Amino acid sequence: MKRWLAIAVMMVVACGWASPGFSSANGKPGDSKRPGDLPSGEGDESGTVTLDQLIQEALSHSPTIEAADRSAQARRARIVSETTLPDPVLSFQNMGDLIPPTLQEGDPSSGRTFGIEQEIPFPGKLALKGKIAESETEAEEWAAEDVRRRVVADLKEAYYEYGLVVKTREIILKDQELLETVAEVARARYVVGEGSQQEILRVQLDLSRLQDRLAVLEQRRASVAALINSLAYRPAGSVLGMPVFPEAAPLVFSEEEVLRLAQQNAASIQKQERAIHRGEHAVDLARKEYYPDFSVGFSYVDRDSHPEMYGLMVSARVPLYFWRKQRPDLDSARLSLTAAKKQRDGEASTVTYAVRNAHAAAFSAQKLIQLYGTTIVPQARLTFESSLASYQVGDADLRMVTENLSALLEVELKQTEAVADFHKAMARLETFTGPLGSGQAR
Repeated sequence: MKRWLAIAVMMVVACGWASPGFSSANGKPGDSKRPGDLPSGEGDESGTVTLDQLIQEALSHSPTIEAADRSAQARRARIVSETTLPDPVLSFQNMGDLIPPTLQEGDPSSGRTFGIEQEIPFPGKLALKGKIAESETEAEEWAAEDVRRRVVADLKEAYYEYGLVVKTREIILKDQELLETVAEVARARYVVGEGSQQEILRVQLDLSRLQDRLAVLEQRRASVAALINSLAYRPAGSVLGMPVFPEAAPLVFSEEEVLRLAQQNAASIQKQERAIHRGEHAVDLARKEYYPDFSVGFSYVDRDSHPEMYGLMVSARVPLYFWRKQRPDLDSARLSLTAAKKQRDGEASTVTYAVRNAHAAAFSAQKLIQLYGTTIVPQARLTFESSLASYQVGDADLRMVTENLSALLEVELKQTEAVADFHKAMARLETFTGPLGSGQAR
């Protein structure tokens, strides 16, 4: 009797390990409906939602990204105006009777004067203003790139979290089936007088705990789905398909490589570099303000019965009070440049820390993935199967079986969590380095 019961249980366990579940290849659950599956109307199990699809939606529709892009475009539109001469001044003067405005006959000083005057900044000032505007534009464009990267990184982390929730649910459902198998064995042993009712109640308690974890997961899934819809700027309550949970990818970049890439490509550092460029041009412009601006003009005098007259005018604006205006402006520009350099150094230090932290997290997660996949999970699975077989023939108690099954569940969940943590860390890295190519999950 014991031998046949053990054989039956081992067949059921083998079927449990091969039960259909979440597939990382196609992202589809099994055909059968089981407790804990997504409620109807809250998920579309017939299709998948890919990370690339959500990223494209975010890049196309996110108002945060669009606002940053429009701000950069608005700044670029100012470059031409900064390098253009001031508007000319047109003038008209009537020397004669006021009302009506007529000339006085016989008076040679009476006439109508038409004039035009153009202000011309000292050579180099307009070019420097254009360079300042260009630097400000580039800084704004890097700010927009920073916004874009952060939205994408947040979306990636949310997507991997969503995949982790779905994968976790699948693992719990699979282990729930195994625990139900253990419950059947406990009931069978109780029927033949080899077990106790307390064992049955203990298994039922463990099953109830799994149901509690599934309920928590459902709330977590709804929360992450709402975050994804928000980041991708989808309508609230939009149905998400099943995610494609990523496989573990090798970390092919050393810490030195990602630090170098971050110093070159981090949007926050590049923004501060453009602020330094702007400050340097502003200092040069402040020095130019010690030189005068010029104005040139042409006038035509209509004197009616007297010969016409023409006039040329050249004037210069002299920086006479330079110690009260130009000198303080130059000091201010130099201080602003120093502040920009210090901000750049501070931002570089912040980026270095964030990159080192993210790289360490990815490296640690990769080691855990290898350890769980090659050693811990196979050992936990073998330990559970062995204890279950021993329980069938009375060589082990139920507590050992349930504890081994619980240990198996936890290490499987930790393995899955390590995969998600790896890709989340890579997403944070790419916020500073830009796309890393190999080792990047899609």
